[in-house]
Amino acid sequence: MFMKKRPVRQAHWDPATQTPAIRCSICTGEQVAGFINRESGSFSAIQLLQDEGDLEDFRDAYGLGDMTIRKIY
Repeated sequence: MFMKKRPVRQAHWDPATQTPAIRCSICTGEQVAGFINRESGSFSAIQLLQDEGDLEDFRDAYGLGDMTIRKIY
């Protein structure tokens, strides 16, 4: 009832113009998965990562497989 896990928000991902990335906070350790626009450099957050299962859900939802995901701080 409380604290239900939200489903992964399905955003449109264009491999030609966007790169998957994980934004990490140095202070709190919080990690957010999303995409970086190659032209503007802007980051669009998709999902908060609380454990490895969340990262696997993100990979499965967008078909990333074993692709290397860059971490930005």
